[in-house]
Amino acid sequence: MTPLRTAPPGTVAAALAEAAPLGSFFALTVGGPDTGWRPVGDAYAAGVPDLVDAVARRHAVAEMRIAASIAQLGHAARLWSPVLFCAVAHGVLPDLDGLQKAEDGAALRLPAPRGHRLPRDGDRAGALYHAVVTRHLDRLAAGLRVKVAPGLLYGNAASALVEAARAILAARPDLRDDLTGLLGELLRTGRLDRTGRVVSPEPAFRRRSCCLYHRAPAGRKCGDCSLARPDERPADRR
Repeated sequence: MTPLRTAPPGTVAAALAEAAPLGSFFALTVGGPDTGWRPVGDAYAAGVPDLVDAVARRHAVAEMRIAASIAQLGHAARLWSPVLFCAVAHGVLPDLDGLQKAEDGAALRLPAPRGHRLPRDGDRAGALYHAVVTRHLDRLAAGLRVKVAPGLLYGNAASALVEAARAILAARPDLRDDLTGLLGELLRTGRLDRTGRVVSPEPAFRRRSCCLYHRAPAGRKCGDCSLARPDERPADRR
C-alpha cells in the first residue's frame, strides 16, 4: 500500500467535528482529559467484556454468543461511521492507532487529531479496510471469549459499514456518487467480500449471515438479515 501523506491536525479535527452531529455512532471524542479512557487494544485483548455484559443485560440475553455479536456490531459501527464520513466528505483518514475506549462504556476517543490524506486515485478502500478491519476488528474478533463464527462477525462489519453509508447519504446526498463507489469497493475487499450485496440505492444491504439478535427475548430479524422476509419490520439492535 502506498504511504499516505499526513493531514494537518486541524483538518482532521474539523472533519471529525462535522461527522459527530450525524448520530451517536459518528461521535468520536478528540483530545481532552486522559482520565476515564484506556487503550482500545487492551479491551480487544480482554474480549471487550464490559460491552458484551452491557448488551447481555440490556437485551436480557443468556447466550453470550448473541451478546458478543451485538457488541461487536455496535463497535464496528463506531469505527466505520466517522472514518467513512471523513473519507468521502474531506478526503481524510483519521489515524486510529492511538484509539481509546471509555472505561465505563462504548464511547471512543483519539488523544490527538492525527490522520492522513486519501488520494482520489489511490487505493482508498484498501486504506480504510486496513485502518478499521485489520487494525481493529480482526483484533477484537481474536480476543472474544465466546466462539462466534467469523462469517457472522464480518457480516456484522459489512452491515455496520452499509448503515454508516446510509446515514451519511441521508445527511449529505451530494456525496452519493463517491460514497457509492467507495462502499462498493470496500464490500469487495478482504473479509468483507461475499458477506452480502447492496440491493437498492438507499443503500439497502442483504447479508449472507445473521447477527443473532432475533434470538434475544425481545429481538426480531434485522432488515438486512439473510433470514428476514421483505414484509418483516426490521429490528433496532442498539
